[in-house]
Amino acid sequence: MKKVAFFCIPAHGHTNPMLPVAAELVKRGNTVRFYSFNEFEEKIHATGAEFISCDAYLPELSEQEKAGLKTVSTTEMTVQDIRITLSMDGFLDEEFKTFRPDVVYTDSVCFWGKLNAWKHHVPMVVSTSTFAFNQLSSQYMKNTPGELADMILGLPRVSKELKKLEPYGYHVKGALSLIQSDNQTDSIVYTSRRFQPFADSFSDHYAFIGPSVFSKAVPNKTKERPLLYISMGTVINDRPDFYAKCIEALQDQHVDVVISCGNAIDREALGALPTNIQVYPYVNQLDILSRADAFITHCGMNSVSESLYMATPMVLYPQTSEQKAVARRVAEIGAGTVLNDDSVDGIRAAVQEVLSNSAYGKAAEACSMDFRSCTGAAGAAEFIENAPHSSNGIDVIGELNKSTVRFHFIYWAIIIAAINLIGFLFSWKYVWIIGIAAGILSNPIGRAIQKRKYISILHRIQQ
Repeated sequence: MKKVAFFCIPAHGHTNPMLPVAAELVKRGNTVRFYSFNEFEEKIHATGAEFISCDAYLPELSEQEKAGLKTVSTTEMTVQDIRITLSMDGFLDEEFKTFRPDVVYTDSVCFWGKLNAWKHHVPMVVSTSTFAFNQLSSQYMKNTPGELADMILGLPRVSKELKKLEPYGYHVKGALSLIQSDNQTDSIVYTSRRFQPFADSFSDHYAFIGPSVFSKAVPNKTKERPLLYISMGTVINDRPDFYAKCIEALQDQHVDVVISCGNAIDREALGALPTNIQVYPYVNQLDILSRADAFITHCGMNSVSESLYMATPMVLYPQTSEQKAVARRVAEIGAGTVLNDDSVDGIRAAVQEVLSNSAYGKAAEACSMDFRSCTGAAGAAEFIENAPHSSNGIDVIGELNKSTVRFHFIYWAIIIAAINLIGFLFSWKYVWIIGIAAGILSNPIGRAIQKRKYISILHRIQQ
């Protein structure tokens, strides 16, 4: 039997998938110590794991920092993760000496979990609450100009905070090394290989176990009227304007509506409700989804996975780049439509589209069957118990990186030669145009060649 240390950030979407895994490990006779936060204490105790409160190590935040976290600022989240790691250093040093875990199971963006596994030389398995993102699958994420500006302008601040880790024995090359997926790190991903973008580019160090859910319920869509469920998750759910538009759009429709709005807004602010619409702070989401015919969602990975697990098609309303990646994949498999027009008329039209077109429901049902065929929490527990793992397969990303380096070397050698040839034979006056054009074209050409190389590697693997 193993002693396993669990680590996660204070977020429902990251903690919830880890809970069934903790329960399964305990059931199999392992000792699980879950380092988390007081709002999750009851849920963690229910798994049989030992709960260790980390609330005392959360830093006091300024209003500006709170605003940054509320808008899911990458810079602010990175900075706060580093500060929490430093705050917990002495405490976790003692914990690792006394508890002496055999394995660390840590959320992919929980820096204190990852850094302490490395520092204390304990085998680590990463819990990936969304898709696994590498240089291929990350193409699904399209950052907004604001998100790009946040990352670029925040680099000096992040670099300054990273330097503070070194004296404490945490050796980090950069923030990217703390969050990126690579083919050498044991990782559990809460989705199926079929749903994961570019799944074949990930090595045997990855276990795609399907959605991590407690419920054994099966979809039951039999009822007199269609049921629509609406939720914007637990982070960016302060959207009274959006809920009000949903109510206006659906009040006269032949559909029953359940809205889960969290505690961020005052239920009374939504005014008198039509008889077909109910609003609650929280609901049993899996129970509602097992009966729902459609789901308006912010496209958090946990919500989308639960929706597909319960064969419920979606109206996709993503708010962040990560959520947009999830929405894109749902749309690709035909289990939802993106809400590009969030006006009253747009919401009504999108809901009618999903409810009236059976193709969405059939696609969601196919994905439900795929999810339910995965190994689930039992597969995750076995993977953690047997860590660290080895991989004898081809490192697809490593092969692509070598190919990319060769491409850029040859490409720019040809461009430089062309510039010099034209300059010497004709004129140097306009050769700068060639350089600019080459810079613009290098990315699409490089991606096209990378795609061909990826297909070639997969063909070689399958032979």
